[in-house]
Amino acid sequence: MRYKQLAEQYIADIQSGLLAAQVRMPSLRQFAQLHQVSMTTTLNCYQHLESQGWIVAKPQSGYYVAQRSTLRLPDLAQFESQLALASDYSLDKGNAPDSQFAGPLGYSRFEVTHKLTSQMEQSFRRTNRRLGERLNFYPTRQGEAMLRSVLSAHFANYSFHFTAEQLAITNGCMDAIRTAIEVCTQPDDAIAVSSPCFNGLLTLLREMSRNIVEIPSVDSGIDLDQLDHHMQQGTVQAGLFCTTHMNPQGITMSPSQKQRLAKMASRYEIPVIEDDVYMELPHGNTVPLPAKYYDKSGYILWCGSVSKTLAASYRLGWCLPGRYLNQYLSKHAAGCFGVSLPIQLAVADFIDSGQYARHLKTQRFDLLLHKRRYREYLQQHLPETVRISDPAGGLVLWLQIPGMDEAKIKSLLIGAKLDIRLGECFTLRDLYRDSLRINIGYALPEPGEPDNAAKCALDTLIAVVNRAITDE
Repeated sequence: MRYKQLAEQYIADIQSGLLAAQVRMPSLRQFAQLHQVSMTTTLNCYQHLESQGWIVAKPQSGYYVAQRSTLRLPDLAQFESQLALASDYSLDKGNAPDSQFAGPLGYSRFEVTHKLTSQMEQSFRRTNRRLGERLNFYPTRQGEAMLRSVLSAHFANYSFHFTAEQLAITNGCMDAIRTAIEVCTQPDDAIAVSSPCFNGLLTLLREMSRNIVEIPSVDSGIDLDQLDHHMQQGTVQAGLFCTTHMNPQGITMSPSQKQRLAKMASRYEIPVIEDDVYMELPHGNTVPLPAKYYDKSGYILWCGSVSKTLAASYRLGWCLPGRYLNQYLSKHAAGCFGVSLPIQLAVADFIDSGQYARHLKTQRFDLLLHKRRYREYLQQHLPETVRISDPAGGLVLWLQIPGMDEAKIKSLLIGAKLDIRLGECFTLRDLYRDSLRINIGYALPEPGEPDNAAKCALDTLIAVVNRAITDE
């Protein structure tokens, strides 16, 4: 029966960690709309989950995921958000060492397999045969119609619907975000971001002379009450948030948070740029819908790319700019002559062939295994006081290390030529000095197999952390 199928899907997501303990479930009405089922089916599903002990009902509040075994998760910093000058962000904060030593733990990325490389080579060969004289043409400013149509059909599989005409193709997600910032704001305007925030976004805002208001993270997303206050007071002119599997902590905004964010953007007529580059990388079967799904007024500019799911080097992304489409296309066209035509068509071919969906299914399963193995290995070799995140998706883990000597660990990492992002680079505030982020996109070897680059880097990090804690 349909309600049992849905229940099994949610049970799998709870078991995999996609839905964490104490996270609020969608309301009955939201659930029915999300899965396009009747209220009777919704009630049967929730009653089944409750009877099996997977969710609990709280009076006057709703349904919540039941408490699992206790995990020592990193603390969430709480503070009163305030305006900070973009120039306050130092570009050399927290990156140790220089990217010339980039290894498997630094950048958020996955290990490209020979199978994926071969499949993409086939798509490029088919594309080159079709191009003909178009090889010497400039791409269209909005992006290839074929790619936009394929992306529209692809995301419709998640019940996230938009037309090809509403989408703009960009040179990666950061390019999509940069153009959105240019369309929505002016230099010296303030933009709200989550805290901690991906250091690449903080660097971008600094270079674009946009000021910053950090909003504290909470278990279900961000402190929307503080964001609402700043929107109401006119402190911020836009928002910029990763809403699903946030980098670096891995938090995903709940459906109710995403819905409220969309309503706030509409109420105050303040644009929100949604960085959704990790949307398709849950550690389970359910792909969370973006805040854009709930946007009825066009104030959310949804940005994504294949950089985390397919290949970073392709620099292929997109934006669904909503009410800003015409301004967005004009601004983007003024800054470049389009996105590489062969790459657009090759990626479109790969998605249209069905290979992309199969690749994502494998990638999600692999990332779940990676997360479990990284967490287990770190827990075995680090002090019990170290707290490790348990994200429901994405490519990174967030470690909080009480008693860590930040200056010492930075020196040790540089000496070991190990590329790690330290917590201080994810904020303008004096926070996260006892934290760091690691990538889990590279597999650790199976027992009995020889050490690989990821295992060697992880062992080096463990030795450095232990020394930074214990040395006098």
